[in-house]
Amino acid sequence: MYRLLKRLYLHLASNGHRTTASLSTVAGAATSTLTPSSLWKPYQCFLSSLTMSTQPPSAGASAPSSSSNCATEDADALRRDRILSSKLYFDVPLSKAPIIYSTSYDISFLGIEKLHPFDSSKWGRICRFLIQNGVLEKSRIVEPLEATKDDLLVVHSESYLDSLKSSLNVSIITEVPPVAVFPNCLVQKKVLYPFRKQVGGTILAAKLAKERGCAINVGGGFHHCCADRGGGFCAYADISLCIHYAFIRLNISRVMIIDLDAHQGNGHEKDFSNDRRVYILDMYNPYIYPLDYEAWRYIDQRVEVPSGTATEEYLTMLDEALRVAENAFDPELVIYNAGTDILDGDPLGRLRISPHGVTIRDEKVFKFARDKNIPLVMLTSGGYMKSSARVIADSIINLSSKSLITMGGI
Repeated sequence: MYRLLKRLYLHLASNGHRTTASLSTVAGAATSTLTPSSLWKPYQCFLSSLTMSTQPPSAGASAPSSSSNCATEDADALRRDRILSSKLYFDVPLSKAPIIYSTSYDISFLGIEKLHPFDSSKWGRICRFLIQNGVLEKSRIVEPLEATKDDLLVVHSESYLDSLKSSLNVSIITEVPPVAVFPNCLVQKKVLYPFRKQVGGTILAAKLAKERGCAINVGGGFHHCCADRGGGFCAYADISLCIHYAFIRLNISRVMIIDLDAHQGNGHEKDFSNDRRVYILDMYNPYIYPLDYEAWRYIDQRVEVPSGTATEEYLTMLDEALRVAENAFDPELVIYNAGTDILDGDPLGRLRISPHGVTIRDEKVFKFARDKNIPLVMLTSGGYMKSSARVIADSIINLSSKSLITMGGI
């Protein structure tokens, strides 16, 4: 017992300065979770591990799990602290529209961005179309903050974020090989910074949707990225991050992802593989990228749309899918991943949906959420034709005309 108490004393003494530093770091934060019980928690875990080490397991007994439980609890507490201390949630004036965008979204990198079929300037063109049409004033657009490393660590592993310090790794994720030869400082500024701004937009959109009924991030929807792996032009898991922030900051416990991009949303499917708080409806072409059969198992409602599917058949499938989802789950928030790579002629989606079909699709999803009084976040996600920006803008104009979104603020 003496040796046990001595070890505890030495452990407390060696960690005293870290406790003081933690307290000073959160001083002035809006919400602090460092209570006496939370400060004592690590030492309870420490005592538990010491006690287990002095007691041999009984014959046939399984290995104790207290240490792993403590590690999980500590990870959850750290995630919560990061979310509560984040600046990505901020108050948006009522004069602003529930439209989130920054000129920093658009990627321009010596022209090499054109080597990927994705239109990396579509986000800005969507907003310009809306402004030219008179449904949106530039001054009413909400500008998000960039997601910091601490923000990203809410979902991503340290090792994954470190891997993005390699330009070669970023070139593989973005599917643009020449990126590999550029200094990483330039890649961070020209490629990853725009992505981090869009992540901030997706996270903020949930707060705005809770306040206004719906919100659109004119960007985001990086549904191929999960906690420890990127791909398919998706470097950060903005959907997963958005949901974890909503769990803590908005006190939401049930989220439905409606993923209508032509590609399977394998990133968020892996991130929420064992989380029953999240229901995933994924309606996608099973014969194109990513062909992720592991993530396939984690989809709650899988609707496979084969290559060549046309508008009328697609919308009929969507009606049935929404009916099933409505009866299967009662969400408090809907994340709508509204990719336009379903358009007829898209080289990657391989579906045959008309521009008007996309407008009707979006309208159906917005009505689904409105009729149940569920806040909805819309993300623009994939779309590999220049016409996508115009189609998205026209769809938003239609949503505004049907009073499914208020563009002029409140």
